[in-house]
Amino acid sequence: MKSAGSLTSAFSTKADLLGVICTLLGIYVWVVIGRIILEWIPVPGDHPVGQVRRVLAQGTDPVLMPLRRAIPPLRTGTIALDLSPIVLIIGLQIVQAVLCR
Repeated sequence: MKSAGSLTSAFSTKADLLGVICTLLGIYVWVVIGRIILEWIPVPGDHPVGQVRRVLAQGTDPVLMPLRRAIPPLRTGTIALDLSPIVLIIGLQIVQAVLCR
């Protein structure tokens, strides 16, 4: 039988892990928002902003690309609005609401 001390430390570790996951989810939401904003700024790839945009794309593309294949862009005249980042942010917020209450 486990002692009360070891049970408390195991619960603390699980709570700490959940806290780290919740923090990482929050950071990832801000990374996606940063990518959305920086995609609107026309700069060359070798510019510092272009380099930051490339790093953000490398971090978000593995999740956004499958969403982009599943969700067609919203066409409004000559403009196509990519809804995948919005869907991803809403999904991450739902996961945070469930896990991080």
